[in-house]
Amino acid sequence: MNPVSRLVLLLPLALACLRLPAEPAGGSGFSPPAQARKTLGALAADAQRELRGNILPFWLKYTRNPANGGYYGLIDAHMRVHADAPRGALLTSRILWTFSKAYETCHDPEYLAMARWAYRDLTEHFFDPRHGGLYWTIAADGKPADTHKQVYGQVFGIYGLAEYYAATGDRGALNRAIGLYRLMERRCRDRVNGGYFDSFDREWRVSAVNLLGPGPKTQNSHIHILEAYTNLLRVWPDPGLRRSERKLIDLILTRILNPQTHHLILYQLADWTPVSDAISYGHDIELSWLITEAARVLGDPALEARVRPIALAIAATTLAQGVDKDGGIIDEASPQGYTDTHKDWWQQAEAVTGFLNAYQLSGEPRYLAASRRSWGYIQAHFVDRVHGDWIERVTRSGVPVPTAKVSLWKCASHSRRCCFLLMERGARLLPAPTGAAPAR
Repeated sequence: MNPVSRLVLLLPLALACLRLPAEPAGGSGFSPPAQARKTLGALAADAQRELRGNILPFWLKYTRNPANGGYYGLIDAHMRVHADAPRGALLTSRILWTFSKAYETCHDPEYLAMARWAYRDLTEHFFDPRHGGLYWTIAADGKPADTHKQVYGQVFGIYGLAEYYAATGDRGALNRAIGLYRLMERRCRDRVNGGYFDSFDREWRVSAVNLLGPGPKTQNSHIHILEAYTNLLRVWPDPGLRRSERKLIDLILTRILNPQTHHLILYQLADWTPVSDAISYGHDIELSWLITEAARVLGDPALEARVRPIALAIAATTLAQGVDKDGGIIDEASPQGYTDTHKDWWQQAEAVTGFLNAYQLSGEPRYLAASRRSWGYIQAHFVDRVHGDWIERVTRSGVPVPTAKVSLWKCASHSRRCCFLLMERGARLLPAPTGAAPAR
């Protein structure tokens, strides 16, 4: 069987395990040439195999802790379970999103059971019944541990709860997502300089300690507020939420993204004065597609037209500066050069998506080639073919660094999202096979 015929047979399988969203960036007028369709079909099929054959089985098999109704807070590089380790809302929220999305697209009851497990864990253990919001961590026995309120943790709660509602129709999940959004707008917004503060104590007083870095504001929180609000808008198109999303897009473009360098300003004071010149190529390329998606979900052609050249400029800069000779994304740099040449799993996943997004926006073959190369780098260096899922970090030369398989930060998120988006966007750009249901 020739390669094209094989892809024609694989595509209906990918489409069957897929809930296609509304038209993605690039519009319906973009039609890739034949060779590009072959590449897209191969990427979509590879992503489905990786997701269902390697990634999701790992989380189903190893991470649930029946003793506390939640998850293990730490599984180290040698697959040793540290049952007494604290665990974070971030881990549970990202698992909630992952398996809600998996059930929504593939309708596998095992995925639904995992999503329900995560929903119960998040709602029964992490919500602060007195002051609202999500604790940062709880002890292994479920009692509150670090009770401060990090905005980064709140927004992934919104992100996961919105997806769980989309998958199940559980109105309680939507109400909780809306409640977190309203709490953030009331407690976290800077009404003097705009944007959101990062860190608060349990009673929502601004904290001097920020886990994400120096300064009270970071790009990391703001781009993920954008991501969470976008996902909530898909299921709850509230006018106030739409206004918040528009303000956030404008703020990112005018305060957080440097228009000369096309890099994000990582850390800032309350008045937006930068406190670092560090460059994170992974966050740059991640923003390029997150902001494109946010503009699309808002459904404003003028805003999409404004965002498009900016997203492409970020992608071009990342491709020129951040991609190593072997195809891996470098961790961090400064204006003088690379400062950390390690390569992390999440940066590679964002590169796959970000470069594919740039290809959809521009039709330039170099971006599709970059997306495919990033995927190949992941397959060569990050996929754990013994235990499943991906390893966290490698050296510049590709040697694995022994780090956790599951932790407060190594969660079910970037790799799964990358696979889902490859499947969705690849299928969107390919002609539907005969007899396939039309995309919704």
